Amino acid sequence: MRINYFFWVFLVTLGVRAQGVEKDFDAPDSLYREDQFYLNITYNTLQKGPDGLRQNKLSPGLAFGFLRDMPLNKKRTVAVAAGLGYSLAIYNHNLGIIPVNNQSTYQIFDSEVITFSKNKLSLHYVDVPIEFRWRNSTPESHKFWRVYTGFKLSYLFSNQYKSETSQGNFNQNNLEDLNRIHYGVYVTAGWNTWNIYAYYGLNSLFDASAETNANEKVNMNTANFGIMFYIL
Repeated sequence: MRINYFFWVFLVTLGVRAQGVEKDFDAPDSLYREDQFYLNITYNTLQKGPDGLRQNKLSPGLAFGFLRDMPLNKKRTVAVAAGLGYSLAIYNHNLGIIPVNNQSTYQIFDSEVITFSKNKLSLHYVDVPIEFRWRNSTPESHKFWRVYTGFKLSYLFSNQYKSETSQGNFNQNNLEDLNRIHYGVYVTAGWNTWNIYAYYGLNSLFDASAETNANEKVNMNTANFGIMFYIL
């Protein structure tokens, strides 16, 4: 009986203590983190291409991933973030990539000689973004101004080229002349859900061996513009 008595006293005491330290789930979290998932939709442009290079139709892009937010000050309004993501970049243009003897040859389609209904290059990347963040957020509100600047390193793991022309259809996968590593800088700024986004690639999409039939280097980089959504 004495053992049972002490057992019940222990349980009641434990319950009282637990009620005394019960967590207030409605209280603001002073150690919050912001904007750890992202979704990015862009319009992609080609820069510095060979003479006569033109884009046609829409060249869209899509990216999403995770960024670990690491605040640097007590108010948590200044932070750095690093993460991992995936991006798809599509370019519609008039640069033909024609396979000849198991090698790619490049030529600008002359509209008076060759017409085409499709000429598309699709690039799939694994991205590693690193960014510096400023915002005026508080623990009580998730609506705030932000300005984030960053550097993005991307690895090209898959690519496809598709073309439908008056001289035939051409399909190629995993072109060898594309640079596997791509890198650039970007900035994101906005309020609450809606944020503008701009990215500029610092190196060429193609390596130095890619030349057109006019002996011009296919030396073009990218500038992408769009909107960024942050979640959690």
